[in-house]
Amino acid sequence: MATKQIFLVTDKEPYYHKYTTDYQAFNGFSLAQKRRSVESLHQAYHRMHPDKKILEVSSASLEELGVQLSAFNLLKQVPSLDKKIPVECVFQGGKVYRDGGPYLDMYEMAPNQAKKDERKDSSGPLTAFAFEGKRFPLEPKTLFYDYLYLSALKENPELSDQLLVYDGFTDIFFNPEKAFNCQAISCAKYVTLVKLGRLEEYLNKIETLIY
Repeated sequence: MATKQIFLVTDKEPYYHKYTTDYQAFNGFSLAQKRRSVESLHQAYHRMHPDKKILEVSSASLEELGVQLSAFNLLKQVPSLDKKIPVECVFQGGKVYRDGGPYLDMYEMAPNQAKKDERKDSSGPLTAFAFEGKRFPLEPKTLFYDYLYLSALKENPELSDQLLVYDGFTDIFFNPEKAFNCQAISCAKYVTLVKLGRLEEYLNKIETLIY
């Protein structure tokens, strides 16, 4: 057995709720194995909460919406390029290090290529994030990712409107011991903020921290 978190819609800050459950994880890196793990995770949750609707948000999702909402697929408008590119590319390309960055050429890479770019390991510690000539601080830790992901959802209502029927979200690839940015958390925040009527307020608050 393994343990995984489900990120639920709530009605208060931090705008999502973590629910931890045991489930059977299937070893292997193949998409089929990941989807078996997703199915097991959701079944474990539904045994206790059969009336709740949960969506896996990743390339391993059992639903096309979840695949489209992966940061590798969800598109973010970049005004200077006059086009939309994957959130993952904007996030990776926006990292500013002591000895380099932002590496905006990552905007033109495939998302998995940008995520694995070796320059992040040879440019010193992370000092900030950048987008369209503006800097974002490192704290709060999820500020830049939330800004990109939530604003991308807002820019793609044909996808984000479908999120509002869900009670929670998972990301089978997310490991909280190695990362703190998570597309499933951002989805839970989005639904909570929309239902509370605070999405614009939340994004505007982030913008006050940009320098």
